[in-house]
Amino acid sequence: MTTSILHSVKGQNAAGDLLYKICSSDKIPHAFLFSGPEGVGKHFMAVKFLELLNSLPGENGSSNHAIKVRNLSEPFVKFVMPLPRGKNETGDNTPTEKLSAEALEQLKEELEKKVKNPYYKISLPGANTIKISSIREIKKFQSLTYEEAKYRAVIISDAHLMNDEAQNALLKSLEEPPEGMIFILITPFKNELLPTILSRCWTVNFDPLKREDLSQILQEYFGVEKSLSDRISVFSNGSLTHANTLIDQDFDFLIDKTINILRNSLALKYKTALKDISSFTGTNSASQMTLLIEMIITWLNDAGKSKLGLKEYLFNGHSDTLEKFNMRFSRAAIDEVVFRLSDLAHSIDNNLNLNVIALNIIFELASIRYSGIGSA
Repeated sequence: MTTSILHSVKGQNAAGDLLYKICSSDKIPHAFLFSGPEGVGKHFMAVKFLELLNSLPGENGSSNHAIKVRNLSEPFVKFVMPLPRGKNETGDNTPTEKLSAEALEQLKEELEKKVKNPYYKISLPGANTIKISSIREIKKFQSLTYEEAKYRAVIISDAHLMNDEAQNALLKSLEEPPEGMIFILITPFKNELLPTILSRCWTVNFDPLKREDLSQILQEYFGVEKSLSDRISVFSNGSLTHANTLIDQDFDFLIDKTINILRNSLALKYKTALKDISSFTGTNSASQMTLLIEMIITWLNDAGKSKLGLKEYLFNGHSDTLEKFNMRFSRAAIDEVVFRLSDLAHSIDNNLNLNVIALNIIFELASIRYSGIGSA
């Protein structure tokens, strides 16, 4: 066996090395918790770890076992994920029994994308919980005997989306797993899992991706041109999920709008600034507004760096604008504005009216003008 199969998950060598040591010890825990930011390769590592557990000396990942694992094929892998609810669905139905033909087709397409690209984030409308019926099906999966694979796995994606009832149902499976059965729970929010679940899992922590690793993954798995992937990686907080959100929003458009909103708010051109913000109140408006606030905060943090004489800006290419801002608003309490904008971003999750949030963004930015005494 070799660590290379685990090191193929870019940027997660520490997690890979830990899993390799576990694999080499022949004392494999029956349950793992893969914890870390969204979009850093946790699912990919789960697949590669299961490949490694079932590999023979000299195999290069082309075995039938490896292919079945990568395809998330039963009875090698039971893949559990959040699903939408069907019409008139009850707990007695199977997870997909009541889904419409359209929803089933969407599910099939999303799973195919995930198999093809292990970094792909599955997105299904209304899929915000892991059904207890999905957890109950694990019992059936466990009852199957399959001697062809030394190890089989239940992979639970977004495990934090199990409610307490589903988690308690999972406990029964975790307590007495059959030989050769392992569980891999994947989540960016491990604190939302019950302590009884956490205590039964071996935690493997995953780090945010370094910029160069993230850029390479965008190029290799998402077909993004290097010039764009390099720029986006700077703003992505080490997360492919965040990077792809920036791509979906048109990154250059987002940069231009952020600067225009700042410029017009500081110039007290409220109507123009509000018109700029209105482009973020369409489909998925809550997430778009959150993204806008994050970009504004990033720009203000860059202004703080510029004020301190630091040159490593995320808004690369806008150093002149940042320097002019600091000359004009030399006494501005930027940290206080950033703090209040962060509170605004959190209030979006509490269903605060987005028009109210838009106005608050503008007024917070305009307040910089008045905190920079004598510089207006």
